[in-house]
Amino acid sequence: MELKSPREAASFALSLLDLTNLRDDCDNAAIENLCLRAQTPYGNSAAICIWPRFVAHARSILGEGHMVRIATVVNFPSGALPVAEVVKETEQAVADGADEIDLVIPYGAFVAGDEAAVTTMVEAVRSACPNSCLKVIIETGELKERALIRRASELAIEAGADFIKTSTGKVAVNATLEAADIMLQVIRDSKKRVGFKPAGGVGTVADADLYLRSAETIMGANWIMPSTFRFGASSLLDDILAVLSGSGSARVSGGY
Repeated sequence: MELKSPREAASFALSLLDLTNLRDDCDNAAIENLCLRAQTPYGNSAAICIWPRFVAHARSILGEGHMVRIATVVNFPSGALPVAEVVKETEQAVADGADEIDLVIPYGAFVAGDEAAVTTMVEAVRSACPNSCLKVIIETGELKERALIRRASELAIEAGADFIKTSTGKVAVNATLEAADIMLQVIRDSKKRVGFKPAGGVGTVADADLYLRSAETIMGANWIMPSTFRFGASSLLDDILAVLSGSGSARVSGGY
């Protein structure tokens, strides 16, 4: 692949960033700050990713049709809510102005052998947000086994996912290059236009660049764009801005 300078990699990563605040202590002031941070002197992040209860407030700040999209999470982080409750949560989020829905699969049931639980959940939420981008979180760090990561990815795509996403960021092991490799191969093999989102633990431009290189190797040189690739991160923006401002990376690579 063509080698990018750190500044080029940083600028590219910014355009793919879902700037995230899913902290338990998040409040309206934090959402206002997040909306401001998503609009930088070097360009905007792709989206903000927030709790459902803050979607309406974020929409009141960004307005309709803003370049920064609003993503929210459902069945999050446990993946253990009843389907009807998740559907209701999704419908309310869309009504409040969410552009994108990040859904956690019932990964506990899946690990226990219940594949149908995944299909039922994803299909139900897909029907509840037909015009929204649906990113399906498979929680790779809890699935652990390569075969389970592959199968969960296949089920999510078959049930209508627009993206498959590694993690909630709320468990011990989140995004890894190994999981990314498996999930990208499933996307390639599906021959469908499905995106990929590593989330949790991608904190530096150097780390982000490793995921971009992996995606380009598997999917091809022109595949990566905001409609097919996102980073889910809360701290990556700090390092992106440090690189773009010329002060150099502010943090040591996470070592992926």
